[in-house]
Amino acid sequence: MSDASSLKVFLNPRSIAVIGASRTPGKIGYEVVKNLINYGYKGKIYPVNPNATEVLGLKAYPSVLSIPDEVDVAVVTVPAQLVPQVIEESGRKGVKVAVVITAGFSEVGNVELEEKIVKIARSYGMRILGPNIFGYVYTPANINATFGPTEVVKGGIGFITQSGALGIALMGWTILHEIGLSAIFSMGNMADIDVVEVSELLAEDPYTKVVAIYLEGIKPGKGREFIERMSKVTQKKPVVVIKAGVSERGAKAVASHTGSLAGADALYEAAFKQAGIIRARTLLELFNIARGFALQPVPKGENTVIITNGGGAGVLATDTAELNGVKLLEPSQELMDKFRQTMPWFGSPKNPVDLTGQAVVDNYIKALKVAVEAPEIDNIVIIYCRTAVLDPMELAKAIVEFYKENNVTKTTVVSMIGGADVEQAIKHLNRNSIPAYPTPEEAVFVLSRMLMYKRYLERIKKAS
Repeated sequence: MSDASSLKVFLNPRSIAVIGASRTPGKIGYEVVKNLINYGYKGKIYPVNPNATEVLGLKAYPSVLSIPDEVDVAVVTVPAQLVPQVIEESGRKGVKVAVVITAGFSEVGNVELEEKIVKIARSYGMRILGPNIFGYVYTPANINATFGPTEVVKGGIGFITQSGALGIALMGWTILHEIGLSAIFSMGNMADIDVVEVSELLAEDPYTKVVAIYLEGIKPGKGREFIERMSKVTQKKPVVVIKAGVSERGAKAVASHTGSLAGADALYEAAFKQAGIIRARTLLELFNIARGFALQPVPKGENTVIITNGGGAGVLATDTAELNGVKLLEPSQELMDKFRQTMPWFGSPKNPVDLTGQAVVDNYIKALKVAVEAPEIDNIVIIYCRTAVLDPMELAKAIVEFYKENNVTKTTVVSMIGGADVEQAIKHLNRNSIPAYPTPEEAVFVLSRMLMYKRYLERIKKAS
């Protein structure tokens, strides 16, 4: 089965049953019910536990078959040997998708049991996510069907992960760094539903602006299909992937972790390029790039200008731009004359536009006005180094206000360098749809990947 439309129920279930719901805090069946309640899911939640009459204030049922209402999604947390019976009963009940959190299947060599539950599910037209996962999240519908942290920040990044422990850790990390997510899908063993299908689902989701994937590998013999189907996804939404298992030892670790084929890294590199997938090399890169796409429009053109109050930071940004294919505009004399009016006499109106360390809010806003109004400028990189004369939050608020008032659509990234007060200013920008980073290299690198995606879309358009 590979029709992503059969997965739409993940995003709008009328009811969710938690089979293996527990009254004991700390147990997975307890945490899933608690997260569904506390994150604000408005549909019906049905705890299933033959030894309980209620769980967390909700009426409990002895089996999914005894629930008087229809059940769209079943979250399964019972021991592995009981899963086939639960899948059978869920199928008879008419459950559309089963989220099998339970471990103890192919990842420990128990392939037969895994094949058995898939066979049962398919006989009823039911789909399986997992097994060996931590669940899934869909923030627009307030669904947190995981045993991870509760308060996932809402936003435009759809995150798919083949690692459970890492995925849960990253849930906490995204909360700490206020990285807004539309969805989180833990994939585990991918006995039925795979990364491609979830990508296809998120490509159609209006709340998801970009798909970010932690990938360990794809199933043997699925390479061509992966390229063909992901090529269609990337024409709708940008996809950023971090591929684990690039080293020889890492590839062996992947094989023992999820049983996926890590394969030669060069093959994955070629496949990603062909499919229009943007590759990240670190987790920080993955979320930095994803944040750029989630908050800003895809660049309309190549010409980029850097506006800074620190010469050194401007040089670092210039180096990163040149090394990563970001075209810095050679400003005309007329444009330089306009920039000259926004700075002290000893500033530089070339590109980078150096407002000097004496720059205050007014200098930045005047320079931004010139950049936004100049038709030859497509993209803007704003850099701020902490100085005594300019409070970082004051600048961040002024930038946000300027962008909102002028409805700026030019792709913009920001770097703010400094201490704790600068970090708060970065958060303010990110909360207001202007992606901001602590180093100039990160900001320019993100823009380079957004430009890479722009060129891919242009190639596709030309080819068709």
